[in-house]
Amino acid sequence: MAKTAVPTPTPREDWPLEELQEEAETLRSKLNRFRTSLGRFFVQKQDLIDLMVVAAIAQEPLLLVGPPGTAKSDLVLKFKDALGLHEDEYFEYMLTRFTEPSEIIGPIDISLLREGRYVRREQGKLPTARLAFLDEIFKSNSAILNILLTIINEKKFYQDGVPQPVRLRVLFAATNEIPEQAELAALKDRFCLKAESRSVQDNHFTELIDMGLQSEVYRGLNQKPWVEGHATLDDFLKANRYLTLLFARRHRAGRNEEHNDRQLYFPAEVFDLFQRLIKTLVREDRIFISDRKLVKLYKLFRVRAWLFTGGTVTRDDLRLLAYLGESHQEIELLRTKVPMLLGET
Repeated sequence: MAKTAVPTPTPREDWPLEELQEEAETLRSKLNRFRTSLGRFFVQKQDLIDLMVVAAIAQEPLLLVGPPGTAKSDLVLKFKDALGLHEDEYFEYMLTRFTEPSEIIGPIDISLLREGRYVRREQGKLPTARLAFLDEIFKSNSAILNILLTIINEKKFYQDGVPQPVRLRVLFAATNEIPEQAELAALKDRFCLKAESRSVQDNHFTELIDMGLQSEVYRGLNQKPWVEGHATLDDFLKANRYLTLLFARRHRAGRNEEHNDRQLYFPAEVFDLFQRLIKTLVREDRIFISDRKLVKLYKLFRVRAWLFTGGTVTRDDLRLLAYLGESHQEIELLRTKVPMLLGET
């Protein structure tokens, strides 16, 4: 008799604030060691790795943009390996316009279909993964787009018409091109940050050859030295919950006054600069920034500030505005304009 696969139990994610406060600095140290150690195995990709770590802590999806052969998938695979994830906790797929829902969320259970129930066998697919990588995400057809929007937005998918929670916590996606079709606008907007993975051969030719050859050796010998155990996915989830609980707190500032997270961790002069930069990018450069994206940006600023300095948001954290581009032209523009507006060039 065939054995029935037993789903991996849902890990604990209800840590109390008191416990997380005691661990906060240890978590920061582990996550910083994770990002800097992983950067040693790539040429000029530390900024992207830092962005991946910030997005993973915030549990916001991140889109990697760039031509083939610029390490997009390699970044995600080594990130996954370094977390020490089990295979049933990870899902990856290259999408095409012919991809069917069964390839992403599981095939229909035929035995239950005979009973009139429309249930998918989701084990090993996107709904049961904790970290996922979707390559060429914008080649999705409309059926896949609707499924992805629901999973990204609401952390659920439908089984026999009933919403079911998904285990997905970290989503990375990649694309060679950013298409202009209107039907993809909603999906593009879900990716608050879009980061370009660029070729490094012009300025780092020798390093690229040496690192590339070493990577071939690791692959040929089935070695993974980047698996160093600095941090686990639970460390990322604990950091997320810690910051989320901080967002929810109200601090008494006087007899009849309370301060919220923005008043405590986002200095007024930096917040004013944030507002001015947004107005400049929207009015002068016609960059589309939805209300939803502004709220996501606040969360990402706070995550980056906590990770890098453990403190309040600074001008340096506003560099995340350089990753708001909705097209290749906007990505190229913001890569130079945001640092200029921040006085870094």
